Amino acid sequence: MKAFGVGVVFALCCLSSAVSAETAQTPQPVKSAWPKMAPVAEYLIPRDAEIALARSSAPDSIAKDAEVMVFTKTGFQTAVKGTNGFVCLVARSWSAGFGDPNFWNPKVRAPICYNALAAESQVPETVKRTEVALAGGSESKIQEALKTAISSGALPVAKPGSLSYMLSKGTYFNQGQGPWLPHLMFYVPQTDLKNWGAGLPKSPIIGFKFPDERLTIFLVPVTRWSDGAVSTGAPD
Repeated sequence: MKAFGVGVVFALCCLSSAVSAETAQTPQPVKSAWPKMAPVAEYLIPRDAEIALARSSAPDSIAKDAEVMVFTKTGFQTAVKGTNGFVCLVARSWSAGFGDPNFWNPKVRAPICYNALAAESQVPETVKRTEVALAGGSESKIQEALKTAISSGALPVAKPGSLSYMLSKGTYFNQGQGPWLPHLMFYVPQTDLKNWGAGLPKSPIIGFKFPDERLTIFLVPVTRWSDGAVSTGAPD
């Protein structure tokens, strides 16, 4: 599975292939059933259902007071004002790692809830990716737009302490993985994965490096979904 850098990511967290300790956000030649964006309508879901799905990304003690954003035909919009600094949304496929064969898969749903620090960097990136996608931009144009915006300072770089929850049973990454596992994601500026023990034998931490975004993401599977149910799955 690949990480959602934004949410987007992502974590989304988190799509299609086995993770390596040095995953890089570099386009790879892959075959895809979705070589370009599908009609916008295929990515939409009813507003109330999307709010509920977004909130399912984190425990109710967090999600009930979080800001909730929903995807519309013109982009992401705030549907519910929050009071605790968290921001929950359902990332779409273009929040995946570049080169992922599901980058335009209209079935992808990635509920994710960012703490306040993560929201400062990851929500604007989600908005930027979506803006370029809706303007007809290709995957490579989205990547270049992010690189340019981050280099210019128009998009902020993640700060230490940035965290997201991806604990929803309603997550859909692809046909093979469904929701994968409930997990947390930590966003930090570029760093050595081994400083966290990521990718080492029997380590529970998975690491991703995204040079264009000056970002490192650490993903940690956990045992329970947002509703408290125990996860019975196992990582690939």
